[in-house]
Amino acid sequence: MCGIVGVISRSPVNQLIYDALLLLQHRGQDAAGIVTMLGTKCFMHKARGMVRDVFRTRNMRGLPGLVGLGQVRYPTAGNAYSEEEAQPFYVNAPFGIVLVHNGNLTNAPALKKELFDIDRRHINTESDTEVLINILAHEIELAARDLPLTPDAVFKAVRAVHKRLKGSYAVVALIAGYGLLAFRDPFGIRPLCFGEGESPDGREVMVASESVAIEGTGHRVTRDVAPGEAIFIDLDGVVHAQQCADNPSLHPCMFEFVYLARPDSVMDGVSVYQARLNLGETLAQRLISTMPPNEIDVVIPIPESSRPSAMQLAQKIGKPYREGFVKNRYVGRTFIMPGQGMRKKSVRQKLNAIASEFKGRNVLLVDDSIVRGTTSKEIVQMARDAGARKVYMASAAPPVRYPNVYGIDMPTKDELIAHNRSVEEIRQYIGADALIYQDVAAMKKVVGALNPAVQGFEASCFDGVYITGDVSAADFDAIATQRKSQGEEDESTDRSRLALQNATESSR
Repeated sequence: MCGIVGVISRSPVNQLIYDALLLLQHRGQDAAGIVTMLGTKCFMHKARGMVRDVFRTRNMRGLPGLVGLGQVRYPTAGNAYSEEEAQPFYVNAPFGIVLVHNGNLTNAPALKKELFDIDRRHINTESDTEVLINILAHEIELAARDLPLTPDAVFKAVRAVHKRLKGSYAVVALIAGYGLLAFRDPFGIRPLCFGEGESPDGREVMVASESVAIEGTGHRVTRDVAPGEAIFIDLDGVVHAQQCADNPSLHPCMFEFVYLARPDSVMDGVSVYQARLNLGETLAQRLISTMPPNEIDVVIPIPESSRPSAMQLAQKIGKPYREGFVKNRYVGRTFIMPGQGMRKKSVRQKLNAIASEFKGRNVLLVDDSIVRGTTSKEIVQMARDAGARKVYMASAAPPVRYPNVYGIDMPTKDELIAHNRSVEEIRQYIGADALIYQDVAAMKKVVGALNPAVQGFEASCFDGVYITGDVSAADFDAIATQRKSQGEEDESTDRSRLALQNATESSR
């Protein structure tokens, strides 16, 4: 899960991209980067950290131009600690291409070998994004032997890219001197939409991971990019679109609606907020069939993604809804933190209990999901320490039993509390007096009902079905090995990038 954005405008885009990345910050807190283009020259600044920390005034001054793209990174492949792997990525031929990517290529190792053996291209990092940009560059080179580059040639290249890539990918790429390219995998696993707006100097077109980035910067959402579709926006702001996949089908990632996306986003025609309300309603039905609601005195959400579900559940069972935890907004989301030790340490820094809401009460805690279980265990204990008589736990998502390989940070089964454990065993581990989970079928039904055009969901972490059909046990073993070998951050290592230099560096 990363957040990506691309803009073509009639006025400087550096501030606009910065503002959009702030609206997408929830999608990645590890690194951030922006590339802008002035004429045919590209300028880049990227580094580890949050948007507000990566970009200072001097960096923004070094990002001139009317076209650009940006990314906030949440590492699911490659090295979480490597600044080299922060995006965007750059290749100088053909034309000069800069690319940002949200997703995960399941066949990246095979592609990397193909690139070296057949395409004669060198990969210098462990990032699948570097693989993707080189695949795209190779196919554009083949499709565009004759200048000038046309939208049809770009679409031909994307069709070839679709045939080579497996996994999930939403991509925005800048082709120097020509325009902005955006495309989405044939299953539409990772989200992508575009919109238009008016600047003082003329029309703007923006592509982004979520509608909130488009609306929040004063633009109008046009529509989602369809699965397998490519759109090419030329430097005049004209949008060209073409379906480039043979058999596209819309199967968005269910975890986007459960947890990842902002509630004020609409993705593939589904309101994230309404989806979470619906999940709360079905969770309430599940709870009523499991235990008597009269044993519950109060319903308390675990901030923040679970609030809509908790409110709807409380209303359904006729119990008061209360805010029992105060969140420190200046601590990163624990789900995103790479190290388990860091996660455990951060829980009590992140949340503090309001004792008066717990003391002497039977409390139902509602969370959006339970992944590793360590956070849930800490929170249950916090509720008891605050004076709760009994602590029940409800999850708006079903048990997360299987690894995810499509860009969510739960790649190994050993990290999942629900893998090969019964609900009772999980309850005992987290220390709750009762544990209620969402039902998989009910979840798909109530979210899918919000847009009949959605043909299904990528819900592999819940049901073990991998929609791309190319995932094997060997892939999981390889991912687990890579994750264990990644190691901890080494601040003493100073590595230089073989890439487009930061604007501030090149101006010295």
